[in-house]
Amino acid sequence: MDNRFSNIFNLTEDQAIALLKKPLNTEDGTSERYVGAAHLINFPTERSINALIEAIKDLDPALANRIARRKAVESLGRLKATQALPILKTCLADPDPLTVENAVWAIGEIGTEDESILEAIANLLTKPHQTYRVIIHTLANFSYLPALERIQPFAIHDDKSIASAAIASIARLDNDYSQMDEVVEFLQHSDINTRRACIQDLIDAEYYAAISAIAKAPISVAFRLRGIRLLAAKGLATGRVNFAEIEPSLDSIIRDRPQDIDLVHEYDQPPELEFLIKELYHTDFGRCYLAGKTILEIYPQEAVAALLQTYQEEAHNDYGAHFHVVKLLGLLKHQASYDLIVEALHNTSPQFQKSRAAAAIALGNLQAVQAIPLLKKTLDTPIFDLKYACLLALEQLGENCWSEVVDDQNLLIKTKANYQLNSN
Repeated sequence: MDNRFSNIFNLTEDQAIALLKKPLNTEDGTSERYVGAAHLINFPTERSINALIEAIKDLDPALANRIARRKAVESLGRLKATQALPILKTCLADPDPLTVENAVWAIGEIGTEDESILEAIANLLTKPHQTYRVIIHTLANFSYLPALERIQPFAIHDDKSIASAAIASIARLDNDYSQMDEVVEFLQHSDINTRRACIQDLIDAEYYAAISAIAKAPISVAFRLRGIRLLAAKGLATGRVNFAEIEPSLDSIIRDRPQDIDLVHEYDQPPELEFLIKELYHTDFGRCYLAGKTILEIYPQEAVAALLQTYQEEAHNDYGAHFHVVKLLGLLKHQASYDLIVEALHNTSPQFQKSRAAAAIALGNLQAVQAIPLLKKTLDTPIFDLKYACLLALEQLGENCWSEVVDDQNLLIKTKANYQLNSN
């Protein structure tokens, strides 16, 4: 195993700059230049910024250098280095589309009112083989109205993630929301990347009418929850929506039952249980939800043994499958899985965070009153979905704890708590 860069986060600024300036003809200079460019985001100094700018000026066409330049461009964006705008503007004419993409993104992160830079970005829409989605997003974020006519043709682009960005940007720039229902329909697109992308577009366009559709979309709970939270926060702050309109969708996402999802896939014939278990490992959560729903409908008796077996063999170490297994054991009301579910509730590994909320909901589904003290203790967490899930589970177990969080730091928990108290 190659451990040369295992100490990357212990590099000093001098070491990172030295790596960035390493000659290309040394062994593995490629990786080292890239590592230097990546690591300099930890040092927001003039020296680091100048080193990154110098790296971009090196136009050696070798792949090694192109990769390092792309990363240097990105790092300048992360550092929000306004002094880098002139060099980033030159990158907009770079022959490497990925360098162009990173330059557009970086300029968006830094911010500018320079019309010549914004016009150069807009003109990229007339060039072939560009990353149009990033370009369109950036122009909309800058509210650059002169780009509108160049954005409009992309609303019918074959790549629906690009079409989605264009429609949402037209809505933002021209206050024309007539096509936004098309973006909502992309939540049911066969391509997972299109489904994920259009959630961001619905957020950007502040399209509150999409909240219930986002809740039911066949996408990972993390994407849907982010969408609802951002739309809800903006909508509540501006008075465009009230909590009664948000609550059913928010609760549905936290409970995350496969039978509540509008599924995009289907089976030609009922699959074997073994196949369905394997589908729980799929990176497309739409397939996972279909498998989960089918397991609950067709194999409620045989499923527990199969779920426990896959948990022991692989799912305990696969955060996606782990999440679905924990959730399904709760929906199947398998009391003997109590200890496994409690273990998931207490799993603090970052990648297993989704499983903690799923475990809280599962304990509610088990009617596990013995878990009430554990769930109450977990209310101390700053993690939004975990706290919300614990509150829902406690409610399911006959313990209404919303009064304890009326002053919560999280807007939606605080709003829900006050809404509950005022409704009763």
